[in-house]
Amino acid sequence: MPIHDQGYRRYLGGRAPRGRAWVVIASAGVRTLLGKRAFLGLLLISWLPFFVRAVQIYAAANLPQAAFLAPTPLMFRQFLEQQEIFVFFITVFAGAGLIANDRRANALQIYLSKPLTRAEYVFGKLAILTTFLLLVTWVPAFVLLVVQVAFAGNFTFFVSNIYLFPAITVFAFLQVVTVGAAMLALSSLSNSARYVGILYAALLFFSQALFRVLQFVTGNTSLSWISLPFDLSQLGDAIFRLPLRYDTPWVLSLVAIVALVVAAGLVLERRVRGIEVVA
Repeated sequence: MPIHDQGYRRYLGGRAPRGRAWVVIASAGVRTLLGKRAFLGLLLISWLPFFVRAVQIYAAANLPQAAFLAPTPLMFRQFLEQQEIFVFFITVFAGAGLIANDRRANALQIYLSKPLTRAEYVFGKLAILTTFLLLVTWVPAFVLLVVQVAFAGNFTFFVSNIYLFPAITVFAFLQVVTVGAAMLALSSLSNSARYVGILYAALLFFSQALFRVLQFVTGNTSLSWISLPFDLSQLGDAIFRLPLRYDTPWVLSLVAIVALVVAAGLVLERRVRGIEVVA
């Protein structure tokens, strides 16, 4: 069909504010994962510990013989520890292919064409993973606090442990940002999501095994900082005002976490690169 009018026409459509492009990536990724039945099943299973704890709180509030089940700050810390296995599976399921799949499809140069920046791309991908990780850590832990107040019929426990809400929030966000950054960095190193998942699992399990060997050799736990899971455990105990389980100062564990996040950022800065499109 011949083009009769090749004149200039002013664009009449809407313009999204600058710096909001990451929202498109995040929302598309969330919808894609929610469309997978296996992933939905994993999310549902991850909430089973919440219902168990809710029954525990109900029994403690309504049955005199179950008073020993009364909630404590330790219970909330233990609940978040129980969720670590689901954090692992969701991180592998949802995070391994976030960048690896784009690298396999040679889509980075398309994503990173202006006006989408590299920071927006990385933040959008990180938002996908952190959304689901918070859904199985921070959200159920916060709802447990609400359940406790509802079943108790008063704010006595909440007021006595007012630090619990900020503790849950700080630890949950620290955990998901650390895990998310590590997974994105690994995902940027390969074109295979399966290989990235294996690499992530190997990183966690090898660091834990190495620490156990060093613990056996040295006779103490002062080297727990070499393992990401143990660093998070140490910081979790400190945030919840519980006795530290390892000899490592919690400040050193925090330094190790910060170093890991910075290293992940440097890896992403080098690996997530597009091709400039010259008009």
